[in-house]
Amino acid sequence: MLRALFGEEPAAPAGHVAEALKAMQAYASALHLYVASGRDQDHKARTREVMTFGLMASLDELEQSCYAASRYGALVTSDSWADMPPEERLQYRRYVYFDKNAFIRLFSLLDKLGTLLNDALALNTQQFKVRFSYFTVLRRMREKKLHPALAGPLSDLKAKHDKPVARLRKRRNEEIHNLNSELQDDLLQMHLHFGEEIGLESISDQLEDMASGLELAAASLQLAFAYLASLAEEKAPQPGR
Repeated sequence: MLRALFGEEPAAPAGHVAEALKAMQAYASALHLYVASGRDQDHKARTREVMTFGLMASLDELEQSCYAASRYGALVTSDSWADMPPEERLQYRRYVYFDKNAFIRLFSLLDKLGTLLNDALALNTQQFKVRFSYFTVLRRMREKKLHPALAGPLSDLKAKHDKPVARLRKRRNEEIHNLNSELQDDLLQMHLHFGEEIGLESISDQLEDMASGLELAAASLQLAFAYLASLAEEKAPQPGR
């Protein structure tokens, strides 16, 4: 969808994103068979199927936001706002828009995954924390030694991307709860370099962080849904029964 902004055709999913979508589709298909068999009396399987399709859309939207941010970010070459001609300022504002859109969507997607895992694996995280995040769910899995075949690989992924995701979380929190992330960066520079011209944040560093966040999201989805699909297939009705 967003590639149309650059005169491009929609891109076919690739890499971790393609693998994640394949795993999610497998889980949704297994759930659909379970629902069609008439055994979904509490409608939980149907609910999880709908949530899975929602996460597929969320991953696609996250990837597109990352792509748009990278394209607009590449058009910003000046070192400060004051040095930018009007057209470049417009490109910079577009970059900021899609960059914010991406890191907000990242944590929204992860929390939706946490909600689904908590329900599908009966983790009961809400008994200990009413408002919980994906990372709360993952910590509960580790501490209670629940589903180690999934918790281990997910924890390894989290550790691999810990530093860039921590920076993204800080920017997300500032954006939502305190001050626009790019203005927070300006404020810090004003304190450190009072009276000097404020330089731009490092767009390349921010894009690298966001690429790491996208990889974390897609790879976590692939692991989680491959695991969920294997559990769902065990419960699927067998031919002739």
